[in-house]
Amino acid sequence: MKRRVVITGMGTVNPLANNVQDSWQAAKEGKCGIGFITQYDTANQKVKIAGEVKINPEDYLDKKEARRMDRFTQLAMIAAKEAMEDCQIDWANTDTSRMGVIFSSGIGGLSTIENEHNRGLERGFDKVSPFFIPMSIVNMAAGQIAIAYGLKGMCTAVVTACASSTNAIGDAFHYVRDGYAEVMVAGGAEGCVTPLAIGGFTAMKALAVTEDLKRASIPFDKERHGFVLGEGAGALVLEEYEHALARGAKIYGEIIGYGATCDAYHMTAPQPDGEGAANAMRMAVNDGQISLEQVNYINAHGTSTPLNDKGEIAAIKKVFGEKAKDLLISSTKSMTGHLLGASGAMEAIFTVLSLKEGFVLPTINYQVPDEECDLDIVPNEGRKKDIKYALSNSLGFGGHNGTLLFKRFEEE
Repeated sequence: MKRRVVITGMGTVNPLANNVQDSWQAAKEGKCGIGFITQYDTANQKVKIAGEVKINPEDYLDKKEARRMDRFTQLAMIAAKEAMEDCQIDWANTDTSRMGVIFSSGIGGLSTIENEHNRGLERGFDKVSPFFIPMSIVNMAAGQIAIAYGLKGMCTAVVTACASSTNAIGDAFHYVRDGYAEVMVAGGAEGCVTPLAIGGFTAMKALAVTEDLKRASIPFDKERHGFVLGEGAGALVLEEYEHALARGAKIYGEIIGYGATCDAYHMTAPQPDGEGAANAMRMAVNDGQISLEQVNYINAHGTSTPLNDKGEIAAIKKVFGEKAKDLLISSTKSMTGHLLGASGAMEAIFTVLSLKEGFVLPTINYQVPDEECDLDIVPNEGRKKDIKYALSNSLGFGGHNGTLLFKRFEEE
């Protein structure tokens, strides 16, 4: 028998704010967290803007430990700390061998790699930091979370580019549902607002190069021309329902379905007809054992690139047919920028709160309609709406597609 899985804790740091409640309030108000890059000098680069997290990690973490972590791990630990405190599990009296971590990053410790490479060129490569390797590897956020809370169940990191944390949450959901654990901490983190990352995405013409903050991250707008790189982390505590009930946990929402597919088409471009993404959505809905007619809202991947947005809308039409015009669809990347491997976790948090509070977040800065993206994208202002089921999509380089299906929590 498949077990119910609920969300009992959440945490985030992102360009909008440094906790869940402030992030949700800012998103409801349609605020934009994108600004001019402050972490390095952009004078010699085309792209000047990003979605930066405004935070000093040493205000949240032990200073010595923080210095031995790459920025993506620091952000992961801060988000996880909020989620773990939020879920209020009594760790001293809990079997932590039945608790694990699946926490992802698309790129990992790129800032450490850049810094240590520069140091090696200057001083010789035998003089790089002894913490270089453990700071830079992608699994270290998951490992550090497990160490901090003594979680001795499965601990791993899914790496599927921009679908990474959606896959992490989906895999953790199945792990709990199928009886391998009672609690899993799942999500993702990214901290690569760096010269090399910005330069790499600029070289492949993926980024918006404008300095107009209101016309940079504009998903589904006909004038969209690239995404805005962001950073941040999102963490969710997934818990078996009876386990949560027994300890009187507060419950934010329920996760009931997950789909993951591959386009098997191109390194970076999505399948034009959206079939791979469509199959992920179908799979999630089937996994949740509901009908397509019951889905009310989709938190779209919606990156603001010409190919992605058009392909995702095509995928939604392919799945939902005539019902697609009745769906509410929004991209919160219009407010946060694209958090790469952390985006799915951040958007999962927003989707859960949309269901809980009956409020659909907007796609801000939308001005010019696109006939190829002609569905209801909740432009510019959020909407109060009684919604029960919602999908959250993530699509990553390599053709990775991930979809999560959430349900408004109701005791049965």
